[in-house]
Amino acid sequence: MTGIYTKIVAKLLFPLHEWLKKHDTVAIHNKLDKSQWYSQEQILTEQAQRLNSFITKAVVNVPYYQALFAQLKLTPADIDSVDSLSKLPFLDKQTIKANFEQLQSSCSGPVSSFTTGGSSGNPLTFLLSNERVSHDVAEKWRATRWWDVDIGDKEIVAWGSPIELGAQDKVRIIRDKLFRSTLIPAFDMDEGKILGFIEQIMTTKPAMLFGYPSVFSLIAKTAQQQQLDLTDLGIKVVFVTSERLYPYQRDLIEEVFNAPVANGYGSRDAGFIAHQCPHGKMHISAEDIIVEIVDKEGNNLPANEQGEIVVTHLATSDFPFIRYRTGDIAALDSEACSCGRGLPVLKNIEGRTTDFVVAADGTMMHGLALIYVLRELQGIEEFKIIQETLNHTRVQIVPSNQLSDELKNAVVSGFKARLGDEVKVEVEQVNQIDAEKSGKFRYVISKVVN
Repeated sequence: MTGIYTKIVAKLLFPLHEWLKKHDTVAIHNKLDKSQWYSQEQILTEQAQRLNSFITKAVVNVPYYQALFAQLKLTPADIDSVDSLSKLPFLDKQTIKANFEQLQSSCSGPVSSFTTGGSSGNPLTFLLSNERVSHDVAEKWRATRWWDVDIGDKEIVAWGSPIELGAQDKVRIIRDKLFRSTLIPAFDMDEGKILGFIEQIMTTKPAMLFGYPSVFSLIAKTAQQQQLDLTDLGIKVVFVTSERLYPYQRDLIEEVFNAPVANGYGSRDAGFIAHQCPHGKMHISAEDIIVEIVDKEGNNLPANEQGEIVVTHLATSDFPFIRYRTGDIAALDSEACSCGRGLPVLKNIEGRTTDFVVAADGTMMHGLALIYVLRELQGIEEFKIIQETLNHTRVQIVPSNQLSDELKNAVVSGFKARLGDEVKVEVEQVNQIDAEKSGKFRYVISKVVN
């Protein structure tokens, strides 16, 4: 049963907050709340109609797509269905970097620059508009409510991005207090800090947790080792995202917190792609996002066959993401979910993952702590981090040009600041980052943790 304070937040304070930010989140959410119950046929029909309108805007207003359609001798009318999207080339990070200015709409509204977390080893800077943010927040809000929790319920967020952690200005602190959302930093994870997080969770007794599966798995493992009982805190759900969720992590988290784990799949660049409902299926946010599954040659695959996830986000008119390659692997599920929602289902998601690394003093930290050191440096195209021992870490770098001594020294000093001054940091210039034997890429590997 929803409490009075939560109702005030969800029905009054949060809508006011979004209105002041000039977001259409509430109106979009109300539509999504209804459309999720449409038949899949109706959802996909409306999706195709919206696709054609979206493509038309892109061709009229976005220089990159004006030139592309002219080069391919296509008109917007030629892209009238999801199947016809295959007439267009894929969009990838290199294409975006090479055509950044040409990808912004000539009539775009206010936009903000965002950079991906870099767990792919190849960070991307792109533009986000109020349109995209409003749709993303509305989709997340809808999925949150599937689990009988709402904005305004007590929440603890374990996050590691400096973008979020650095935004804790006075206005945001006040907002988080009003919304009863507590942010805990998920970078430096020594035992003392983990125990502090556990104490915070036990004191707060949140209705929901949100963050990296690896972090909550580590917290759960520590609580288990310390014989701390977290089963009666009233936690209704643990939302996890941003990494691949492994079965052993789900089992441990659910056992320790006595709450179901709800997986979310998406990324900063591609958007909130799919969310798990209480019946266990991963529903695609199909009103806004078109998912194609393609093979190594770029051909579309039928349902139940695994391939790369390619996304077209229909709420990105100001900086379009059309046929964007995510680099992640999954399959479309031919079986509908028993929950009754008509939203298509994604299965067998094998997204990239990042590991923990350990500092020389024993402090365990999220792999993103090192990734962000590299992400902020100019001249790095791709990278891979291998922690060989507590005192030896290798960094493979594909530079934009040559790997200068200045850049190499910046990497070494940045890593030593995190891992310890006594750690040997070996920087290697390579021509490419090779995949693992499985064919998947891993960009942070710790032989100490593993």
